Amino acid sequence: MITGGRFAALAPCPAGHEGLHRDRPHSIPDARFPPDTPDSLRRGRKLSLRAFSRVGLAFFWQVFSGVIVFAVWGGGALPRGYALEKYGRPLPSLGSVEPEPAAETFLRGYLLTAAFIYNPAFAARPDNTGLVGLRHMLHLEADLYGQYLTFYTDHNFFSDRTRNWITLSEWDGTVGLTGLAKRWSWRLQYERDAPLDRSGVKQIYADALLTRWFHPLADGWLRPRIPLQDLTTYVGIGYLFYNDHYFARPDNTGRALFRYVVHAEADLYRGWVIAYADINMFTDRGSAVKVNPTEMDWIVGAALRWRGMEVGVYGEEDRPLDRSGLAQRYAAVQFRVAFDIRNISLTRN
Repeated sequence: MITGGRFAALAPCPAGHEGLHRDRPHSIPDARFPPDTPDSLRRGRKLSLRAFSRVGLAFFWQVFSGVIVFAVWGGGALPRGYALEKYGRPLPSLGSVEPEPAAETFLRGYLLTAAFIYNPAFAARPDNTGLVGLRHMLHLEADLYGQYLTFYTDHNFFSDRTRNWITLSEWDGTVGLTGLAKRWSWRLQYERDAPLDRSGVKQIYADALLTRWFHPLADGWLRPRIPLQDLTTYVGIGYLFYNDHYFARPDNTGRALFRYVVHAEADLYRGWVIAYADINMFTDRGSAVKVNPTEMDWIVGAALRWRGMEVGVYGEEDRPLDRSGLAQRYAAVQFRVAFDIRNISLTRN
């Protein structure tokens, strides 16, 4: 979903991430690989030299294009940070998560590209086929009424490393509204995850999420105990009021009903070195006890930031809680660059 879906993120993932999307229908393991797939890729433990060259060239090209877009489009006017992360499993924010005075900004967002350097089981399509090789993301947001009402959209694209590292195999599209009031934030979101290179299962949902932010260092009670520059956390609960095949476990059984999220982000050194962790849990509307979690997705990562750019490494594991079954895990490196388009006034003589 990174995110709200795939962490997704994140944030955005991320609060991003919302992080990444985790729900895929279960498939016979051998069906995920073409007959000529090398054993090293079939086991998911290491890359062949040829595959490594492909991902290296693709990753370099995406980083280069992102820098060009940043320089031309962003115009050097970067936001200091985003007040809200948009995903149940977010991406770490590119700055302070505390609300800031409204800026004269028409549109802001970021571009992201990531290479899955270790991926034994994280699928490249909603039907659990393939293995993700590369991820590319575009995030856009615009304030409609200050920090209280913001429109956003996220678009995640994935490639299948078992076929080639370049051709896209999945598109996760998200649109939503979000807002922040003091230490509370809310979100209404619609997401559609679909394959790009073939027909197949689509995962679609709409949800509402409410989160409560905590800033223990600013509040004073934790600062003498932990030598951090800053620490921000939040907890939240979400309700999937519309669900068309958005599953409650990594093997794509059940249908998700409630979402529980926990996020922590630590500024280790002047906003340049960041560590973060997220937990995202789902319940099954078909279970006898509908509030009991049936899946837990956790993600941990670290990032280096400079101005509007970020280089990071992170890992994720998605596993069922109420039974044995498919678990999906990966490790990735990513590059992200933010941009900020200022308002343009047009006057007539």
